[in-house]
Amino acid sequence: MSDTKVYLLDGGSLVLDGYHVFWNRGPGGEVRFPVYSILIEHAEGRFLIDTGYDYDHVMKVLPFEKPIQEKHQTIPGALALLGLEPKDIDVVVNSHFHFDHCGGNKYFPHAKKICHRSEVPQACNPEPFEHLGYSDLSFSAEAAEARGATAQLLEGTTRANSTFEGVEGDVDLAKGVKLIATPGHSIGHYSLLVEFPKRKPIMFTIDAAYTQKSLETLCQAAFHIDPVAGVNSMRKVKKLAEDYGAELMYSHDMDNFKTYRTGTQFYG
Repeated sequence: MSDTKVYLLDGGSLVLDGYHVFWNRGPGGEVRFPVYSILIEHAEGRFLIDTGYDYDHVMKVLPFEKPIQEKHQTIPGALALLGLEPKDIDVVVNSHFHFDHCGGNKYFPHAKKICHRSEVPQACNPEPFEHLGYSDLSFSAEAAEARGATAQLLEGTTRANSTFEGVEGDVDLAKGVKLIATPGHSIGHYSLLVEFPKRKPIMFTIDAAYTQKSLETLCQAAFHIDPVAGVNSMRKVKKLAEDYGAELMYSHDMDNFKTYRTGTQFYG
């Protein structure tokens, strides 16, 4: 793993109304969007950024988001396409704890876990308008206990094996792999910048900007905690991408996702 490789793990898709994707702008109507995780194979280990959504949870709590997820789009299934198992992942990083970014955390009790230091406390006590976002609490025994949702926990999930190292600000995760603090969508949201030896860097906006249109128009999604911080974070992402000459990749942009390399294909 001397050369950095990035794999996009296709996690299926969900539906939102256009006014949720493009807050106060629209147009309205159903928008089907992709969900994916980012696997980084690096000399310092295997890093998994986000773990997608859990189909059963979405069908129980958010069925109006109409999930489509085949077996190979679950986290274990997506890793299996690469000849890997959950135990092969060294570090799990959650950009934030909305349900479509942490649904597969339960498969990694052994892994080191990293998030912004504000995210677990927020999941334990979210604002009233954040409850659906922070609805899958299977990633953390602490959060599940705080919200009375221990039934969500996979057998064997404990505080000890679901404890996170809290970080803040921009953080070097490994050489050439940087977490970029982009609050607004959530209180401790992170975007991701990855540099490579042989190609231009990639800036993953994650949910700081759902789509290319979102970033170009500075129109964030309706799911957010601080819209002013969110706009500032989009400006930060744009500036860093320009400074690094980075390719931009978006979290929930179906048109762009269709052009991304997934499965056994990789960037590197």
